[in-house]
Amino acid sequence: MEGKEIKVLIFSINGEHYATDIMEVERILGYEEPTKLPDSPMFVEGVINYEGSILPVISLTHRFGLVNSDKKDESKIIVAKQSGSKIGIIVDVVSEVRDVNEKNIEAPPEIVSGISRRYIKGLIKIDGKIIIFLNLGTILTEEEKMFI
Repeated sequence: MEGKEIKVLIFSINGEHYATDIMEVERILGYEEPTKLPDSPMFVEGVINYEGSILPVISLTHRFGLVNSDKKDESKIIVAKQSGSKIGIIVDVVSEVRDVNEKNIEAPPEIVSGISRRYIKGLIKIDGKIIIFLNLGTILTEEEKMFI
């Protein structure tokens, strides 16, 4: 019997491919410059007005300690649902939504430890590429959520 299929949203940051379960995504917005908040953590870009509410926006580039890639033309903000709250996540490019068979998802290697193991669900093998499968709900710790 074949493994179960799950729908994932595939996006890129600094040329690397990432994916998240489509059930964690509420909407994909065009990029808009967030309003900066003083004394916020470096990965918090600021806030935007989303459906009449304040939406905190974070940069995965900064969260993961990557070099910033200032590609704003195709940049998007993914609105992720997290246990009753929402957060905006800036990505360089949103590629596609596609079905992935669970048998094509491997657990992250043992060398991946600590913080990154918290939000990496696994590695997806598609079309000869490896896509990092993220759990957007665990990108921020409970303490970090209190700052935004």
